[in-house]
Amino acid sequence: MIKALFKKQYGSEPTVCAQAPGRLEFIGNHTDYNGGPVLGVAVNRHVSVALAPRNDELIRIWSGTIHRGVEIRLSELAPLTDDDGWANYALGVLDELIKAGMTISSGFDMAVDSDLPAGSGMSSSAAFELSSACALCELYGFEIDRQAIARLARRAENNFVGVPCGILDQGVCTFGKEHHLVSIDCQTETFGHIRMPEGVNFWVFNTAKKHALVDSLYSTRHRECMDALADLQTRFKDLKCLAEISLEDLEDNRILLSGALYHRAHHVVSECARVHAVKAALEDKDMEKVGRLIFASHASSRDDFENSIAELDFLVDKLHNESSVWGARLTGGGFGGAVMAVTTDEFDQAAAESIAGEYLERFGQPASVFHTLTGNGAQVI
Repeated sequence: MIKALFKKQYGSEPTVCAQAPGRLEFIGNHTDYNGGPVLGVAVNRHVSVALAPRNDELIRIWSGTIHRGVEIRLSELAPLTDDDGWANYALGVLDELIKAGMTISSGFDMAVDSDLPAGSGMSSSAAFELSSACALCELYGFEIDRQAIARLARRAENNFVGVPCGILDQGVCTFGKEHHLVSIDCQTETFGHIRMPEGVNFWVFNTAKKHALVDSLYSTRHRECMDALADLQTRFKDLKCLAEISLEDLEDNRILLSGALYHRAHHVVSECARVHAVKAALEDKDMEKVGRLIFASHASSRDDFENSIAELDFLVDKLHNESSVWGARLTGGGFGGAVMAVTTDEFDQAAAESIAGEYLERFGQPASVFHTLTGNGAQVI
């Protein structure tokens, strides 16, 4: 499909193609940039890119998803604005690769397409970054290991796009592995895998409320966490991140924090504890406990971190009433996007569409629903 899109747009065959998966944040909401642990899962839906070099310094990128293109000269590489800002995920990766030593003397043509719903909390942005990174490295013969490429893509989003994200999205998109969760220690930025028990299914309910993280409350929450950390460091001089403090120490010193900052910190610290508890429950293949922790994660996001919205809460509440659902929670940055449901094999399309129907009746707009499986990480195809 991506080859056909490239040929249709540019009239020739691409030189290299790559893809990267979307991801679901299994548990660990906003723990990544706070130095905590997080579990994510790569899905079998992707952002795909196709590239071919040019003999001048023009860079052209065409999106088959939104049917728009951008052009920029290599010598004028800088963030694009307004309706062209979507291309910054690829351009930012190019900028970071050049800083890392990749030699590029001419521009290229790129086509990009996706079967991931944009703004749904499945990190189509990181998938675009990682597919672009893999394709560009292949095209220009630049060798880089997977850990470094995940970090590079994160820097692209931080520095070029302007989103103060942690390593979760890029790490899962890079290290995804079929039938496994990706485990990330975000303080050391080390990656591992945890095998999922048999019979676990993932359903995604997209609220159609798109979150624009650059201009949203995401940056506000990031700043609040940094402010909470600074206040706690007046008592705990060696504290490097919120994830390092215990719940007991947080409670004993909550007087140091304003009401809002306490709640932000409480979410992060309790969420870190839930991630560790989920890991232990998965080792025991205790999906009922995993499910309870997933529901508790959403409640904390809703009440302490306040990054849920009525649409997400409605879906989680409805899913809580389903006996074939182990757990459900918002996935991703929040303030819109999607709910992830972790279910048994008994949860089916009819059950999903019934909940979507109730959502339509309540909010007057549909919630798209799809079933997804685990997938592998970014790769040249």
